[in-house]
Amino acid sequence: MSPQLPAPGEHGGDGALLARALGLRPEEILDLSATLNPLAPDVTAVVRKEAAVTARYPEASAATGSLADAIGVARERLLLTNGGAEAISLVAAEMAPLRVVEPEFSLWRRHLGPAGLSPDPSRRVRSNPNNPTGLLAGLREKALVWDEAFYQLTTGCWTRGDADEGSTVVGSLTKLFACPGLRLGYALCPDGEVRERLAARQPAWSVNGLALAVLPHLLAAARLGEWREELASLREELVGLLTTAGLEVAAGTAPWVLVHRAGFLRPALARHGVLVRDCSSFGLPDTVRLAVPGPAGMRRLANALAACLEESR
Repeated sequence: MSPQLPAPGEHGGDGALLARALGLRPEEILDLSATLNPLAPDVTAVVRKEAAVTARYPEASAATGSLADAIGVARERLLLTNGGAEAISLVAAEMAPLRVVEPEFSLWRRHLGPAGLSPDPSRRVRSNPNNPTGLLAGLREKALVWDEAFYQLTTGCWTRGDADEGSTVVGSLTKLFACPGLRLGYALCPDGEVRERLAARQPAWSVNGLALAVLPHLLAAARLGEWREELASLREELVGLLTTAGLEVAAGTAPWVLVHRAGFLRPALARHGVLVRDCSSFGLPDTVRLAVPGPAGMRRLANALAACLEESR
């Protein structure tokens, strides 16, 4: 009897649930439903090194300074958050109403709620690159709020610089460094006043001490330009693999691709321990999203695809 596969989660990253259904360990699943940097160094050794900080209350100033220096902004404009999700929650609460143009990352509508949505184009929130299309914003495109969760992996740069022009920018370090369990995000504000208003909404000790201690080590290992180049090459390889299998692929410049008319692909691959993202939460039913895997993941995906094609004959 085939195992009962878990229903698609709204945001992907359901590898542990699939592993449980298949009787595997989570690390045995190739989870392409969450877009994480496959080239990032393994964070576990650094976590072990800094584990002693869990006996103390978190203190964020040193980690904030490290990230501000890396981005090249004043630390008074930067707020570290408990993942990009908290940054979105804080900005939505402080800056509502905002305009959301679909398709867009669903957390914005969730945290804005119906009363927080605006028809005013000048109050737009826009992910850059767009999540889920993977397309970068035009140079003249404006938004009140920018979501740069995947900007570094797409461009090799920390930010486009919109906060210097009066916008508020949110980001997700857990995507860049492939450590979503640590929950590291940030809000980059046009000035210190906006930063303080967001900080006033944030619970005390919001970012845990282990994440704060690990962040300077992660920043020291960052290779944004190199990662962008290699990810672009891997994305091209992924597109070739999928199109050769007869699938309809749409690729932007982000570290993922969309496959249209492919709702069947999620359960088919899942039975082989490969998880892709259902895009219904983006308003794209029958579309799946695959994060760009590293070289070993690419080989495993190729084998799983070949097995699925053989089973369908």
